[in-house]
Amino acid sequence: MSTNEPAKGQPLATFQIITDTHITSDPKHEYNLNFEKALQDLVANCEGSSGIMHIGDVTDHGFVEEYTEMLRIVNIYKDQLPAITFTLGNHDVGLGDWESRIALYESQTGMNSPYHDHWIDGYHYIFLGTEVGLRTFCDLSNEQLQWLERKLEEQSSLDKPIFLFLHQPLKDTVAGSLESQEWYGVTQDQELKNILAKYPQALLFTGHTHWELEVDNTMFSGHGKTATMFNSASVAYLWTNDDEHKAGSQGFYVEIYHEKVLVRGRNFKTGTWIESAQYEVKY
Repeated sequence: MSTNEPAKGQPLATFQIITDTHITSDPKHEYNLNFEKALQDLVANCEGSSGIMHIGDVTDHGFVEEYTEMLRIVNIYKDQLPAITFTLGNHDVGLGDWESRIALYESQTGMNSPYHDHWIDGYHYIFLGTEVGLRTFCDLSNEQLQWLERKLEEQSSLDKPIFLFLHQPLKDTVAGSLESQEWYGVTQDQELKNILAKYPQALLFTGHTHWELEVDNTMFSGHGKTATMFNSASVAYLWTNDDEHKAGSQGFYVEIYHEKVLVRGRNFKTGTWIESAQYEVKY
């Protein structure tokens, strides 16, 4: 074994997932405090991480004051954290003029497009995002979908995972995405499903629904026929199967091994693992 390889039993790479932080302009707001608490948990537990993946709704309204507050909190811990890569959420761009909101999002997060991809420590991370400022849904252009197919083809081996991130879930997949629950939200739902059906080694992480990780359909298994999908809860607040708001803050720690990916639910407020949200995806 080379000295650059991890010890037996250690992951090849790790990363963390947060979503729906909904930062406000008020430093004392619960959402802002939850975000800082989550970053503290990440500082304590993400040594050697490939990065933190944020799946959208960075801010509550897409206001400049909210981005200022987000960056203030991040900068407290920036030297102790891996890089944060952002996904575009409907709250970031769906509540005002599209051109000004997307320009502000890009300037404040450092992302240069609604969609982008990154190779990090040998693994492919692909971020999708709306190109229209819809209030709740996302709209993916034909150009973006064609770009996605090209990017997925870059690494099409079935024995290596590909990681995708999109704020809104596909209909009737993960928690909160059932048609009756009305929190699915991809205009090109079937088109994206058709693409993912070609890549069962892909893992798609989504936010938007805020559904707590304790429910039984946090993971949607692809059964070798499509991507495995995960609802990633929310840092700001949670939602339940009883269609009720719930105080809380959750996310994922992800560990990559030779033949599997472990997706581990985390309660950021208590700094504990969520025992019912520990998943193994083999590839």
